[in-house]
Amino acid sequence: MLPELTSSPATLAVWALAGYLLGSIPFGLLLTRLMGAVDPRGIGSGNIGATNVLRTGNKLAALLTLLLDGAKGAVAVLLARWLAGDDAAQVAALAAFIGHCYPVWLRFTGGKGVASFLGIMLALFWPVGLLCCATWLAAVAMSRISSLGALVAATLSTGWMLLFGQIEMTALALAMTLLIFWRHRTNIVRLRAGTEPKVGRKA
Repeated sequence: MLPELTSSPATLAVWALAGYLLGSIPFGLLLTRLMGAVDPRGIGSGNIGATNVLRTGNKLAALLTLLLDGAKGAVAVLLARWLAGDDAAQVAALAAFIGHCYPVWLRFTGGKGVASFLGIMLALFWPVGLLCCATWLAAVAMSRISSLGALVAATLSTGWMLLFGQIEMTALALAMTLLIFWRHRTNIVRLRAGTEPKVGRKA
């Protein structure tokens, strides 16, 4: 179900742009450059997310990428909600998620959205955000495969929203879930083939 739109189209457009610009900040690339690590675009999956940054061997850069990629999604949501309303917060959330996955600065080649998804969920409705984080952590701990944790957490997110009665957020949760599956389509092929790399394997 879609949220009730109470903000003007112009307001929603402003927050869509603001959310996209926040989400498109390529922290994984910026941090590896600042710390003198290998460019993550040239190793592993070639994306700029925390899991691939970890493959550079720089654990601090990977941790900071995880936190900042989550934070930029959360900031987009919280600012939009504070200054405009819940409908603008959802628009900013989706735009930030798209910005992370498809940043204009990197020719629309970004991360796979996991950290931003978790940060957005925490800011939208923290109980569901915590459940998504716990689901991701549990799946990764059991499998040692980050992509599997992301897919499981995303799959359950809409159900968590329904369980807590957050009906107006289910469309957003479903949209981000579909985008996560799309961004992980090559990972899904490797998961089915049993060749998906484990967390922490250095490229």
